[in-house]
Amino acid sequence: MTEPVADPVQVLLVDDHPVVRAGLRALLSATGRVTVVGEASSGAQAIELARTLTPDVVLMDLQMGEGMDGVSATRALQELDHPPRVLILTTYDTDADILRAVEAGAAGYLLKDAPTAQLVDAVHAAARGETVLAPQVAQRLLTRLRSPAPELSAREIEVLTLVTKGLPNKTIARQLFISEATVKSHLVHLFAKLGVDNRTAAVAAARQAGVIR
Repeated sequence: MTEPVADPVQVLLVDDHPVVRAGLRALLSATGRVTVVGEASSGAQAIELARTLTPDVVLMDLQMGEGMDGVSATRALQELDHPPRVLILTTYDTDADILRAVEAGAAGYLLKDAPTAQLVDAVHAAARGETVLAPQVAQRLLTRLRSPAPELSAREIEVLTLVTKGLPNKTIARQLFISEATVKSHLVHLFAKLGVDNRTAAVAAARQAGVIR
């Protein structure tokens, strides 16, 4: 049973675009049901502000340029003494993004085209300890359950994501702090799961299945 949450819910905004943060602050503050207690432009800054501001909910962008992404920041926030609830707010809706965020401890996943009322309701639901998914996201997960996509491990998805950037095995190994032989092993396994025999085909098949974006 969830606990009631008093208005307004205290929210920390995390997005690397100042215009987006300004727009969200204006929209949320105008409802009277949300108080924006701070803004961060990076994952690292979000963690520092969360320590001092102790927000009820963190509205977290997924991709924020260089440095820590939204998933990594979400995972780090869960390790704080008083972890806030994290609600992902993004433009990306691939299976891989959704699953990584949920596995990192996100309380919900919304898309940036969500109506203001839906966003505010989601913030309150997250603050109450509920899990919140945008209708499109819930539909994707339901479709996946009915027609499962190839089950790639988190590490295989990381390797394949770096492959999409055109990086050679040696560079992928360095970025993931693993050996080049381990990268090759992951590629062999994910090729088999996707039913392909090369990197280009693997990327195409994974994108078609919604495993990566």
